[in-house]
Amino acid sequence: MTTTITQDRHAEVVDAIVGLAPDGVAYVPSASIAPIINGVLDAQANGDLPLVYPVSREEEAIGVVGAYPLAGKFGVIIMQDNGFGNALTALTTFAVSYHLPLLIVANTRGGLGEYNSMIHSISEPVPALLTSTNIPVFRIDRRNTAEDWGATVAEAGNHARMTFRPVVVLMEFFDPKDAKAKA
Repeated sequence: MTTTITQDRHAEVVDAIVGLAPDGVAYVPSASIAPIINGVLDAQANGDLPLVYPVSREEEAIGVVGAYPLAGKFGVIIMQDNGFGNALTALTTFAVSYHLPLLIVANTRGGLGEYNSMIHSISEPVPALLTSTNIPVFRIDRRNTAEDWGATVAEAGNHARMTFRPVVVLMEFFDPKDAKAKA
């Protein structure tokens, strides 16, 4: 069975998360990022990840995964970028203030191919919002190879651990060459 470039990118992200050997992966359920969520759930079922669990809101994920470093552990959050509207206070007053390393991988909304006309209002300013709070942001999109996607996620996780702060990778799924890629 052949895979699309988008499926390859998703697989690289999942492999990178597994390679970081996190103690836990929290995710906010979303159809848009479901292939990556399903990939980490499969990795847990295969014994490659110890703990993968859903949370109801993004700030809940920051609270739970942000506590991992207090016990000498490391965690990853999977969410959509519009969830930073919910998570910003928890990120800045908890994770940033207490120098808590954690990795957030988030799909972007509001870009090319976006069908939801309302989501642009929160998704477009997300990179600037995060940067203004001194949270490092790395972006990957259709211009990057699948290997670039995996390497960026892996390095962002290492960067979070090395710098003792939250780090975000924003992933834009839209690719006009891949009919299965969705915003």
